[in-house]
Amino acid sequence: MSKEKTKQLHKNVAPYAKSDLKKSVIQLINTVPSIFLLWFLAYQSLSVSIWLTFGIAIIAAGFVVRTFIIFHDCTHGSFFKNKKANDIVGTITGILTLFPYEKWKREHAIHHATSSNLDKRGVGDIWVMTIEEYVEASNWEKFMYRCYRNPLVMFGLGPLYLVLITGRVNRKDARPKERNNTYLTNVVLVALYAFMVWLVGWQAFLIVQGSIMFVAAALGIWLFYIQHTFEDSYFEEESDWDYVKAAVEGSSYYKLPKVLQWATGNIGFHHVHHLAPRVPNYNLEIAHESTPPLQRATTITIKTSLESLRYKLYDPDNKRFITFKEVKNAVKRATPSIDLNELKPKRTSFDSK
Repeated sequence: MSKEKTKQLHKNVAPYAKSDLKKSVIQLINTVPSIFLLWFLAYQSLSVSIWLTFGIAIIAAGFVVRTFIIFHDCTHGSFFKNKKANDIVGTITGILTLFPYEKWKREHAIHHATSSNLDKRGVGDIWVMTIEEYVEASNWEKFMYRCYRNPLVMFGLGPLYLVLITGRVNRKDARPKERNNTYLTNVVLVALYAFMVWLVGWQAFLIVQGSIMFVAAALGIWLFYIQHTFEDSYFEEESDWDYVKAAVEGSSYYKLPKVLQWATGNIGFHHVHHLAPRVPNYNLEIAHESTPPLQRATTITIKTSLESLRYKLYDPDNKRFITFKEVKNAVKRATPSIDLNELKPKRTSFDSK
């Protein structure tokens, strides 16, 4: 994409990169209180049916995801015009969703600055290996990668690891402000959770809060995964990497039913968000619809998104994701002199079916 077209594209979305106080306040009102109401209903339903409790917990998880989108907008400084307002609301919604505001803000900024850059992977993104990296990896590294990319691990253990471990500790290079915010978040969570356990009992608390946060975290991982993992997703080395292409071609448009679009805060318009992070979530759809070039982004539906579970490795030569089963042919095309029997990884229970 030429510099002129890039400049024009940014100009087209600029009018939507402005927060609206009224819309932001309304979104807070119709989202956050609902979590507390549904939590109470889930707790009350325990005396009726555990399945009813789980059903209410799933609905509550949708509101947690929507609250996370508010938190996410605050980290970009797009939910309010006032920085302090973003910081305060971001910290509170971070506590509600179990994420320290300053830590996540920094890591997510790195993600935006390096998304789809093969030379700058590792912070705030999904672990992606290229064919060559996988072939040259040790058996242990291959095993760990297969575990990581297995849906049962990613969406089963992943949510627990995300909220219980990575969300609770600081990065080694964290600055005092970031460290203190993480400490504050953890202290408030311990006090809040201790009070709730005292109030309703640890079993009820674990069932209700555990169900809500597990489902919400799993949905969050799924959304993040599908927004960057599709067959022809854009990845380039640093020398050829382009920010606009990474945004428009390396992020998908996840077309969801209106109810799910509302619950996920329009984050399905991820290509718009990556192009212009200062566009608040409630303006993403109109920015997409008003900008024809953005409508050419890869569109994924719930049905077609399930295919992305098959994609495990990135093939830089053919600019696409491939399955573990395809790696043998891909290696044969790229390096015909290699003994493929030696390169073929040992089959494990984590192989893609």
